[in-house]
Amino acid sequence: MTNIFKFGAIALAAVAVASCGGEPIDPIDPIKTNKVITSNITSNTTWYADTVYQLGGRITVASGATLTIQPGTVIKGEAGTGSNATALLVARGGKLMAEGTASLPIIFTSVADEITPELVAAGNFASPNLDPTVNGLWGGLIVLGNGQISPKPGTAGELLEVQIEGIPTSDPNGLYGGNDNTDNSGVIKFVSVRHGGANIGSGNEINGITFGGVGSGTVVENIEIVANQDDGVEWFGGAVNATNVVVWNSGDDGLDTDQSWAGTCDNFAVITAAGHAFELDGPEGAYSAGHIFKNGNVVASNDDVATQDLINTDANSIVDMMDIYFTDVVAGQKINRVTAAGVTYTGIVINVPADSLANHVNGAVPAGVTAGATGKANISVFGWTWANAANVIK
Repeated sequence: MTNIFKFGAIALAAVAVASCGGEPIDPIDPIKTNKVITSNITSNTTWYADTVYQLGGRITVASGATLTIQPGTVIKGEAGTGSNATALLVARGGKLMAEGTASLPIIFTSVADEITPELVAAGNFASPNLDPTVNGLWGGLIVLGNGQISPKPGTAGELLEVQIEGIPTSDPNGLYGGNDNTDNSGVIKFVSVRHGGANIGSGNEINGITFGGVGSGTVVENIEIVANQDDGVEWFGGAVNATNVVVWNSGDDGLDTDQSWAGTCDNFAVITAAGHAFELDGPEGAYSAGHIFKNGNVVASNDDVATQDLINTDANSIVDMMDIYFTDVVAGQKINRVTAAGVTYTGIVINVPADSLANHVNGAVPAGVTAGATGKANISVFGWTWANAANVIK
């Protein structure tokens, strides 16, 4: 009898500490555990909502593997900087199937955050102990693909692949780019990424979510970035689209584009980015493609933070800005470089008096930029976010 009980205890323990390499936690196990992940994911793996997954380093979903994350799951990154910065990295050829719901979002956050799956299941999506301004406590989420990019040419000519920022060059899983703009890196829905952006070196932080060469076969809908030390979302080439995006309290830019991203960001809110609300760079190499931002609201300041530029572009940027509303605009905040030939403005509304509109544009005011007080985003779809609970979306 003693041996039977002993065997049962060992079996339960084995289930509770099952490895992440394709041997998932038993979904009917009533014991809720904190599971530290220290190895890359090299085979199909599922993370369940009854377990808090703690990233013990830079964890890669390797090529050929799929990581599925159930709705309501909480993932926490340990503290670390430099080569020890924690992050979840989806390598080229790997897939992330993170499909949360409006009632059970998936939360990526820091180990310092006391949020639990039980709180999420109860509808309490805000951190119970961290302010929404605390950043840099861990890395972030990085998704890489085989889409086209336009980096600076190498010594031998045009490059098809380069190393993503935020990942040491010693890690080959950090390479992104190729020639397939329809590439599929999985599904990211109802995902909130918080308190990240750890430094790996001087001026080199990890974004809340980084998309490097991610193709249009990837689905990105309903994402939130809160208190990231660097940019909220940054796209490097590729053609992935994003719908219903919230960025709140980014330490640098709200939405950032580089290397000829060829997708569309539709319906978004950027709230008090400390850098530029938009940092939109043009192609660096011969490959040239443009992108679209449409149906967005931007809150440009509060009592503590004033965004730098409203829209910042390069002379060679290629982007269509459509139906975007800027509110809480203060002196010195402008649309910069409006003379970029590849940049168009349609339905851009700045909530300032009409006679001061010119003060918020660097150069002549384009025909598509007007003063007014009418929002452009459908903010009703952001009800699941922490930003909505804090009543900061306008």
